[in-house]
Amino acid sequence: MHVPDGFIDAPVSIAAGVAAAGAVAVSLRGARRELDERAAPLAGLVAAFIFAVQMLNFPVAAGTSGHLLGGALAAILVGPYTGVLCVSVVLLMQGVLFADGGLTALGVNVMNMAVVTVVVAYAVFRGLLKLLPDTRRSVTVAAFAGALLSVPGAAVMFTLLYALGGTTDVPLGKVFTAMVGVHVLIGIGEAVITAATVGAVLAVRPDLVHGARGLAAPLKLRVGGELVDAPAAAPAAVPAPARSTKPVWITGLVTALVLAGFVSFYASTSPDGLEKVAADKGIDQKVKEHASADSPLADYSVKDVGDARLSGGLAGVIGVGATVAVGTGIFWTLRRRRAEDLTATSTGSTASSAV
Repeated sequence: MHVPDGFIDAPVSIAAGVAAAGAVAVSLRGARRELDERAAPLAGLVAAFIFAVQMLNFPVAAGTSGHLLGGALAAILVGPYTGVLCVSVVLLMQGVLFADGGLTALGVNVMNMAVVTVVVAYAVFRGLLKLLPDTRRSVTVAAFAGALLSVPGAAVMFTLLYALGGTTDVPLGKVFTAMVGVHVLIGIGEAVITAATVGAVLAVRPDLVHGARGLAAPLKLRVGGELVDAPAAAPAAVPAPARSTKPVWITGLVTALVLAGFVSFYASTSPDGLEKVAADKGIDQKVKEHASADSPLADYSVKDVGDARLSGGLAGVIGVGATVAVGTGIFWTLRRRRAEDLTATSTGSTASSAV
């Protein structure tokens, strides 16, 4: 659903850019609360994983494909504010390095693919968790539902922006029906990928899933053939040291590199949902050439590398590396700011007590 330059006119693109900048600014502040010792090392990895999986277009209908948007996955794994930043980093890397998604449409894409998907997915996710049993399976089910609805939510947002600033004269009803219809199907793929990934992390390190924190289902013991609540454990005198995230980080990075560098070669080559709708309905009549069309990595291939498999694989590996580097740099900076804020607060409280 990467909107290219020319689909939406300049005034609406600028307005979307301002709104996106505001959302990113709010997320930068909010992420400082989310990026603790567990989330901070993984946030850059989540962005890189989303970049990799977005290269894996899957068929959804005759002549149409879809790919992960990633807002639901990021929000559930590392928190909604950090999730907006993760997807925004991916969109920035794709637009600047790979000519995917217009640069003047960056604000439109951030609003569609980062902000709306995170807000819809996390609202549905948290709402369902309040209704479902307090178990890990409920987290996976809620993740599936949130991801499923986030994709047509993004399609509705695109339709709204098109209604305000579309550059072609296509009946709005046709755009809405086509966009929502195909993106409901893509949403199923999004939901499967999100639920599978969240479930996999829950199985090995549930403490690393932001959306699963606070699960309080009591431990059960079987006594006389009946299940009863286990007695509460006495609080530890000294907090246990946090488990290392290094094994998860290494496994996740290797997985992202394999997906982007090898598996992506076998992805569907059919146009994605937006591209198909745009071609069928004539939305793309005024599309403009991308400002980064001459990039050595444009279209996810390395310039002057003749072998298509090698060219695409190298581009994918470079993209994963660039995304994890930029994302990790941003999130560690925010983590340090959080630590400085906590230190300043602690120092201030101590000084007040002394007085």
